[in-house]
Amino acid sequence: MRLQVAHPEQHEQIVDLPFREPLDSWDMSNVHRVLGLHRHVVKLLEFGQVSYVVKEIPDHLAEREYRLLRWLADTDLPTAEVVALVTERDVGDGLLITRHLDYSLPYRSLLMGRGLEIPYLGDRLLDAMVALLVRIHLNGLYWGDCSLSNILFRRDAGALQAYIIDLETAERYDSLSDGQRAMDVLIATDNMAGGLLDLQAGGRLKDGVDPIAVALAVEERYHALWDEITAPASARIGDSQPMRDRLDRLHALGFAIEEMEVVTGSDGNTVHFVPKVVEHGYHREQLASLTGLRAGDNQARRMLQDIKQYQAMLRAETQRPVPLNVAAVRWLDRVFEPVMAAIPPEMFDRLQPPEIFHQLLEHRWYMAEQTGLDLPLINVLDDYLQLLADAPAERVSLDDKYLAEGSDLTGEIPIEAIADRVAQLPDDTIDPPTSN
Repeated sequence: MRLQVAHPEQHEQIVDLPFREPLDSWDMSNVHRVLGLHRHVVKLLEFGQVSYVVKEIPDHLAEREYRLLRWLADTDLPTAEVVALVTERDVGDGLLITRHLDYSLPYRSLLMGRGLEIPYLGDRLLDAMVALLVRIHLNGLYWGDCSLSNILFRRDAGALQAYIIDLETAERYDSLSDGQRAMDVLIATDNMAGGLLDLQAGGRLKDGVDPIAVALAVEERYHALWDEITAPASARIGDSQPMRDRLDRLHALGFAIEEMEVVTGSDGNTVHFVPKVVEHGYHREQLASLTGLRAGDNQARRMLQDIKQYQAMLRAETQRPVPLNVAAVRWLDRVFEPVMAAIPPEMFDRLQPPEIFHQLLEHRWYMAEQTGLDLPLINVLDDYLQLLADAPAERVSLDDKYLAEGSDLTGEIPIEAIADRVAQLPDDTIDPPTSN
């Protein structure tokens, strides 16, 4: 038997697992089944605050997936952290061990009521999958089996972010041909239609999600995003607005730009330009550089907006310019950290801290709309936490209790619940207007 462990000092508990036994026979108290549909035996192992997913597959597939997962992580593409590879076992197939992606949900959970209660859920899920497909194609990865079952989703400030978790059929190239990309998109379309129709046939698809309409939109949205990122464009000499607009759109999509290639046209009156996209994560990287915080790209964008509003408040108070990095440090010290410190630790089992902060900002906005007052975050925190307390924990999903047909439990706070809470507030809980 051969065992390879990535970063062994972080995963010491892995070496004591019963690797000489078939995975299906593991019956320790910390072993659970994994939600979703699986072609192979898959188990979830809990070790305190850290959980692992163990998959039993043939050695050659396990070795390929181990290498590709490590490459994806090095390339900063969204995936699960690979932990260990076990091959040459006497009892049969190899084992691939990854760290469980906390706060993630499979599509079946999302679309059966376990996850987001937001408008246009089919669109959000579609956008997340298309963005993932474009990102891996930009980096030369042919998936070969893009399907909802091979993706996990995390909430990201009202949107979803998709994570690739199954790479048995994937191949890595320097770049992909148009034919390879077209084949991947076709597979994604067929698999999405199949997955959604399966839920619909079982009467478990959320209302408002049309399986065929969502699946048929895969190709159109893929090409729209691909062209926005890679297609050349033209502008008249002396008019830089089209280039600025293109950069703004790419930044809004979360893509960073390393350079812009500009070539003068043969007519002497136009220029042709093509942006060189580095990677997705523009807002994430900006937030991390300013504060050290890690978040999803939409979460980061929302937090950056709050930092800039705080910067404007400081500028008004001091009557002098305040650099964004200075405002970010003060925001972290005076706004974000006090709010996080006031939240009971068990609440972080329900949602990630950046998602809680985003929802808290949304909660404050809605209460301000209802009351006409600009309320400090800390003043609306207790009210928000009373709503969050009724939401299910999403850090690790171990069973099917939230997947029962008709379940409407969700970590998303319904807008009606906020309105009810505002109506019940006594007058003396409302503070005078203030900033943050």
